[in-house]
Amino acid sequence: MTYAMGESLQAAVFERMANDAGIGELARGAVFDAAPMAAPDLFVALGPERTTGRSDVTGRGAIHQFRISVVTRREGFMDAKALAARVSDALDGADLTLTRGRLVSMRFVRAEARRDKGAGARRIDLWFRARLDDDGSDDINSGEMT
Repeated sequence: MTYAMGESLQAAVFERMANDAGIGELARGAVFDAAPMAAPDLFVALGPERTTGRSDVTGRGAIHQFRISVVTRREGFMDAKALAARVSDALDGADLTLTRGRLVSMRFVRAEARRDKGAGARRIDLWFRARLDDDGSDDINSGEMT
């Protein structure tokens, strides 16, 4: 098992969402690594992650299941659903470049839309599954001097 590629995957997912023109237009640039304290009325945030090892005799690897949340305080779900669809389109089957390891596959797993009455918000949680192989090639562990 390895969690060595977790940071690399998170950075690549964040970069994909932050640089996607459709997400940027719908969210007005409100893409966050964590939900902000003073949030706009519609935003996207990376959420929790669960990782399980998939190493074998051929190498190290892991399955990362992670959540992306689309949150709104606007009336209805329509704007949130449009943004969630764009996030899903940007990540499902994505070919992301990682600073460590290799993305074998990225797939949409499930979504849940709900009203959070306590916070006065609506949210759509999208779960994705990424299969990663660790080739061990990062600046720290590669053994090469630059």
